Amino acid sequence: MKITAIKTYAGTFGNRSRGLVKVETDEGLYGWGEAYSVGPDRSVEPIADYIFEMIKGEDPRRIEYIMLKLFQQFRFPPGGTGLAVMSAVDHALWDISGKAAGLPVYMLLGGTVRDRVRVYHSAGGRAEDFLERAHALHEAWGFTAFKTSPYQVDIEAVRWGRVCDAAARFFEDVRNGTPDDWEIAFDPHARIFEPVRALQLANALAPYDPYFYEEPLRPEHLPAWSRLRAQMQVPLATGESLYTRFEFLELMAAQGADIIQPDICVCGGLLEMRKIAAIAEAHYVTIAPHNPMGPVATAVNVQFAAATPNFKILEYGLPVGTEWEQCIIDPYLPVDGYLQLRNTPGLGIDVDEEVVKDNEVVHWQRTCYVRPDGSTGYI
Repeated sequence: MKITAIKTYAGTFGNRSRGLVKVETDEGLYGWGEAYSVGPDRSVEPIADYIFEMIKGEDPRRIEYIMLKLFQQFRFPPGGTGLAVMSAVDHALWDISGKAAGLPVYMLLGGTVRDRVRVYHSAGGRAEDFLERAHALHEAWGFTAFKTSPYQVDIEAVRWGRVCDAAARFFEDVRNGTPDDWEIAFDPHARIFEPVRALQLANALAPYDPYFYEEPLRPEHLPAWSRLRAQMQVPLATGESLYTRFEFLELMAAQGADIIQPDICVCGGLLEMRKIAAIAEAHYVTIAPHNPMGPVATAVNVQFAAATPNFKILEYGLPVGTEWEQCIIDPYLPVDGYLQLRNTPGLGIDVDEEVVKDNEVVHWQRTCYVRPDGSTGYI
């Protein structure tokens, strides 16, 4: 079996532009992958074309060989845009390999260690908005785990003590309005520059038992993460802004997190994610994959979660009511707050190529916050 083509499809799905990658072979088998929206999203096509020249004619089932070759031939670290496309290619190679073997991908990873995959959903807003959204998600899909922002006031314009106090009151209201067994996580979204402020906010939330406290700081200076984790009373999670196993090894060796959150669409793909998971397991660290993506990414994450002992929970966004609903054939949908495993060969889903072709790209980019003094802040 040989790789004969790599095709890319860019369009707007859900709340942002996305890139899908299709790898084709001379035996008629094909696989799909999803690239992270690092930006610029139009970079997916030229990078995929570049990668094709490196791997055309190769057997797509030689995933370890192909991914190593890509890292070597890029020569320099490929960065976010390069790794996003490499990740999508990796997904497609696993999809092909599973189809060729007549097995779901998780069987190629050693088989299942669990029967289903727990998921959580974001339910942001003020207390009353959160409660309405969370209860609706529970009634419709059985969710019992949620994530939200701790910020209830403008953090750039209000004294930090008030920010922490408002977050504590918000969490108290949420706890009073939800069942005791629901899990609630908080995401400061790397907007806190001073580690002591991240600790103060964590301490304000701690009395109400957060599921985890996600990425309050930027990831560049690991000693700050080590100090923060050593002082915190709640589980500290991070990793969506990190890439390969080497960056995660540094984080875990520094004891900088309780839970890591690599993104399978930008860390290098499923193969790289498995290596990150093995390192994490040796450090007694669990994995809650970052997954604000679409149903293709979710399908890859399901394979990973099914076969990974130290998996914890998966971030998930409902494709219902979005453009994804027309593009993806039989996406994974939750039942009682879990995704059920499938025996379908490969990733277990397919893409309606004709629909994807007609999906136009609408320009999307992140925009920095502007502080009262005119300076910019992290997103």
